[in-house]
Amino acid sequence: MGKASRRNKEKKPKKVRIQFVDRPFEGLPFEPQLVAMREILPAATLPVRTVAEHGGEDVLLVTLLPGMAAALRRKDGMLLVAAQTVMNSGDVSLDIADRVLKGLELAPGETLQQVDQPVPGPRLQDILDLSVDSEMVLHEDYAFWIDPAELEDPQMQSAVDQTREQILPTAQVPEIAGAFWCRMQREFVRWVRPEPEAHVLDALARLHHARELGFDGARFVGAFRALGLMIPVFELEAGTEAAELTTPMADFASKFEAALAVTDALTPEERRARSGIISRQVTLR
Repeated sequence: MGKASRRNKEKKPKKVRIQFVDRPFEGLPFEPQLVAMREILPAATLPVRTVAEHGGEDVLLVTLLPGMAAALRRKDGMLLVAAQTVMNSGDVSLDIADRVLKGLELAPGETLQQVDQPVPGPRLQDILDLSVDSEMVLHEDYAFWIDPAELEDPQMQSAVDQTREQILPTAQVPEIAGAFWCRMQREFVRWVRPEPEAHVLDALARLHHARELGFDGARFVGAFRALGLMIPVFELEAGTEAAELTTPMADFASKFEAALAVTDALTPEERRARSGIISRQVTLR
């Protein structure tokens, strides 16, 4: 066999490249929640169900799993699929859908470790039954990793309690959709907005120019751009708790909605404010 023949025989088939999708969860009713789980929340779960074609099975989407696993099936049979893993392609919706479909084959107690990028295939929009209500839940520990019956074991409960130390204190601001309080050295609110990025930037610019980009001592410090959505960030007065933010954020939300509704072109001053906001924008990948 000649060298050329050997080289041709040894060639591996090229992998089909997955096209980048800027806003991968668009069209899902829980898009802001998934973006938050994928990018800014440490411990959260979102129950979903696959369509009949894929078994009509209840699945728990979670922020992350032990060892950055892709999926695991608890001993009680519940399938958990991670939003955050070490392996990602250009389409996060396809990535998670691939983990769901592979996870459906797991037996109780088995874990899926993803070592290769997925091939083109169905996305979450294709495999989930969107008629099923889904409500995200924030958690203070990773007890959701474990069959609830196992928590009766004191050693297991002790191990779960230790996971609390790994979790950044985080809470949903009551009655304010997409607003998540967190405590680091200071307290902050990160507000996931479902509107198109350009509209959010325009609204922020209008409020910034009007000196109304803040609420109850909170000041705007910048914005994240994550999976096609904008996440404005506000630094709060020291010691502020999530439950204290409902009323001031509701008042601010009304101003924000009014700014979003304005369709006039930005004034030169507002355009300068918009440029300043963009200069402080951080893209999460």
